[in-house]
Amino acid sequence: FSPVLVGATLGFARTGAIDLLAALLVLGSALLVQVITNMQNDVGYTVRGGDNSGTRTGLPRATASGWLSVRNVRTGIVLAALVATALGLALVAYRGWPVLAIGVASLLAALAYMGGPRPIAYTPFGELTVFVFFGLVAVIGTDWVLTGSIGTVSLLASIAIGAMAAAALAVNNHRDVAHDRLVGRRTFAVTFGERASRRLYTLLLLGPMALVPVMALWGHTPALLLPLLLLPAALTLRRDFGRCPPGTAFNDILFRTFRLELWFAALLSAGALLGRALA
Repeated sequence: FSPVLVGATLGFARTGAIDLLAALLVLGSALLVQVITNMQNDVGYTVRGGDNSGTRTGLPRATASGWLSVRNVRTGIVLAALVATALGLALVAYRGWPVLAIGVASLLAALAYMGGPRPIAYTPFGELTVFVFFGLVAVIGTDWVLTGSIGTVSLLASIAIGAMAAAALAVNNHRDVAHDRLVGRRTFAVTFGERASRRLYTLLLLGPMALVPVMALWGHTPALLLPLLLLPAALTLRRDFGRCPPGTAFNDILFRTFRLELWFAALLSAGALLGRALA
């Protein structure tokens, strides 16, 4: 929701026009990609026996807990992919073949995160993948689909939103580092160590705050500085991340990181609309 909101509002602020139907199609497609990623993550982890060691500290998974069968979840993935494809084809008719490329790449990334012979989730590139698809692709793609152009502020915002989305995954992987070592997952935290993982989280969490003044300067409106209201919360969150005991206590850090991303997107979008209204 966050990257689509930001891409749409920044596009509107720059051009003064937006196609509401197209915006809803983009939002539906983005949400379905997130759903497919989560379902594939759930079923792929179970099939690979990731929960068999009994040491995982993450949130419960539907298939591993027996709430849903692997077959049912895979059926859900197919149905969600079909609906996402239908929405994507409608957007192709609206904006042309590049939308197809964006949609296919996003769908393949969602399936490859925990699928295939070498899932992304078993490599150090999980955070990078989230940064690209839930930041760069989602924000810039939304702006381009809705306006036919890409603004510089949208480009900067895509970096900020992608970093915050990746920060959430960094929390997840930092929390599970001991378990992931045991089951053979080579995440960033496992590959480079917990100190590097903490530094990565700091960069992904606070980097977007450093981009806010640049966006305000480039957008010629001080209203885009609104997300800086979140700087104290971001600094507190980074401090609590560093002091957090191992295990399930990181789940609270995870949820707070998601909320910070949503508030960042909301304030940035509000700033863009306010700046246009005052221009």
